[in-house]
Amino acid sequence: MSDRNWEAEMAKIDKQLASVSDEALLAESKAVAPTKTGARTVAAPTVAAPMRSAPVGSSAPAAGAWKGWVKVAIAVGAAAGLMFWPWPAQCGGPLIGFTAATGAVSLLGMWSAIGTWRHRLGLAHVASLLVVVWGLVLGAREVLPRAGYAVPTAERSEGWSCPAPSGGLPSVGPGVIPG
Repeated sequence: MSDRNWEAEMAKIDKQLASVSDEALLAESKAVAPTKTGARTVAAPTVAAPMRSAPVGSSAPAAGAWKGWVKVAIAVGAAAGLMFWPWPAQCGGPLIGFTAATGAVSLLGMWSAIGTWRHRLGLAHVASLLVVVWGLVLGAREVLPRAGYAVPTAERSEGWSCPAPSGGLPSVGPGVIPG
């Protein structure tokens, strides 16, 4: 056995722990290298890293929570902007642009969902997930009829390219100006 007085050692440790607040103990998350004692190697216990957000019982928002809300506002604004898409997206370039925009809105929703998850913002996280779903639904509405998984309509035909015009230019001879 050891010739240390363990009762005195434990009393010292209790005194030191009583003098430090719980927040200060959690803030010190330094990993301690293993120490060699006799024939065994014993790893020193580590303290968990502090959470980034406010404690559970606290009513104050986390310091960076406003960043999460800004990300959500950007994503919701982009999702709302799809409702006012300025070009008819029936075929060709405008259709490809609209489909790319729906993908971008879904990516913005995921970006804001990650930020709101990190800051533990429940309502903002739900809004972010709704933005992701909204972007995917709008994209699927355009892609599925063209991929053969939904019934094509007049607004959403089965092709990606625009049909060729049915009537051509009037055929005129050289040097004749139509008129």
